[in-house]
Amino acid sequence: MKTQHLVLTAMCAALTCVLAPLSIPAPGGVPISLATFSVMLSGLVLGPLQGTLSQLLYILLGAVGLPVFAGFAGGPGVLLGMTGGYIAGYLFLAFFSGLFYDRFGRRSRGAGRILSAAAGMVLGTVLLYAFGTAWFMRVTGMDLRASLAACVLPFLPGDALKTAAACVLGLRIDEALVRAGLLQKA
Repeated sequence: MKTQHLVLTAMCAALTCVLAPLSIPAPGGVPISLATFSVMLSGLVLGPLQGTLSQLLYILLGAVGLPVFAGFAGGPGVLLGMTGGYIAGYLFLAFFSGLFYDRFGRRSRGAGRILSAAAGMVLGTVLLYAFGTAWFMRVTGMDLRASLAACVLPFLPGDALKTAAACVLGLRIDEALVRAGLLQKA
């Protein structure tokens, strides 16, 4: 990996480290944060492998105790707790956000770029919800209906806004990095 790719990967991990702790507690126990926005950007800008690597780095930093998770929490207890599945789901979100854009959008123009970026983010979010909710149910003992009501339904509008914002901002960042020679257009 080139030095510039390492720097971009670390910067995306750092962005998640900054945005994730700034959270709003929610009644279901899963806080609202801008972490998923950062994860979507990481996948879109860095691609599936580096984007996922940036989020793995974020998770490892939190696992060793740095206060980078929601509410400035850190340590393995968070990953084993009720939100751990959602944090692990960031890997799916980063991967699919990058995969769809790399495969279908990077060479496209206009709506094709936006649609491929959004499709990857939506699929990644669905997988994040599925993995996170299954883990939440295992840890809390809540049934599927109650878990969806607590951990998915309240987040849909915000995640739709984050997806739109990540598409707009991510595509501009991608174009700027390509123009600067820091990323190659596939």
